[in-house]
Amino acid sequence: MMRIGLTQRVEVTGHGERRDCLDQQWQLLLGQIGYDVIAVPNRLSAPGAWAGRMGLRGLVLTGGNDLAELPGASNPAPERDRTEARLLEWAVATGCPVLGICRGLQLINVWQGGVLGRVDGHVACRHQLEICIDGLPGLSHQREVNSFHAWGVPAEGLGDELEALARDADGRIEALRHRTRAWLGIMWHPEREQPFSEADLQLIGNHFGEIE
Repeated sequence: MMRIGLTQRVEVTGHGERRDCLDQQWQLLLGQIGYDVIAVPNRLSAPGAWAGRMGLRGLVLTGGNDLAELPGASNPAPERDRTEARLLEWAVATGCPVLGICRGLQLINVWQGGVLGRVDGHVACRHQLEICIDGLPGLSHQREVNSFHAWGVPAEGLGDELEALARDADGRIEALRHRTRAWLGIMWHPEREQPFSEADLQLIGNHFGEIE
């Protein structure tokens, strides 16, 4: 089975322990598609070299933790920011496909020189997508998605070499991809759907595929 590396959020306990955490739903979701899940630690000295040793053939940048550079960041984790940035460098060097979920999309956009802005009313709710580019398996017209974010990509905030795939009603970016790399970002959380959305399963499976 193809191994997919998943980055982890950082949670701080009352005793000051900094714990790497990954929603168990990710194992169920990716396992349903046919992938093995490998959790990525946030204290690796050389994340790219580790990813190579683990035989990762895809990378998911999961949600949680505001980027530490954002003003008033909620539960920032600089060690996670550094780990994911190094993994993106590894993905550039190896051609490994990347899927960014919520924060992961935000990181891809910032890494490509884009900007983020605060978003109101998008936590624990649902809304419609406005599709910008037709024909991508898993995206369809008038698709409804969940929403759990306080930061997003403004209508004119896309980074270099990125294109919008979907927007919300206010024009903010809900899905994007890199023009030349196998990088895809979505603002909703497929792992939080019960049952899992067939459209999300198709989107993820199409993105990672069966790489030889």
